[in-house]
Amino acid sequence: MKKGGVNFVASVPCLYLRELLDLINSDKEITHVPVTREEEGIGLCAGAYMGGMRPAIIMQNSGLGNSINALASLDLLYRIPVLMIISHRGVEGERIVAQMPMGKLTKHLLRTLGIPYVSPTLAEVESVVAVEAEKCFNERVPRAVLLSISFWRGL
Repeated sequence: MKKGGVNFVASVPCLYLRELLDLINSDKEITHVPVTREEEGIGLCAGAYMGGMRPAIIMQNSGLGNSINALASLDLLYRIPVLMIISHRGVEGERIVAQMPMGKLTKHLLRTLGIPYVSPTLAEVESVVAVEAEKCFNERVPRAVLLSISFWRGL
């Protein structure tokens, strides 16, 4: 994310995101704000962008459902960029049945919102995130990076 210029991160915890969140917490060049709900994080990221920062939100895909109104009526309407790093639960390898509905809907919701997304492999994630961050801030649109369960198990 830093290669893409991200310097502000809001996050909602997820089992698969804990090591990434530890890295962000220990980085003095990134302002990290843990939040309790994803739409709160979208709002904080919008404010951070208006204040000159380059924001990202880190969350589970179930939080995408919580964020739809904030993304549509704030970020998409006013062309406020936010890079979304999303653990894509409810796909192949998922053991929690309650994750399945959002797992199936996540890509459809992103397409419906007009938010571009990518699903990089472990080998390509660093460069893909940097490219997606640059596109996000240059084009002033939210973009999503989906990281599936198989991605996290490959670490």
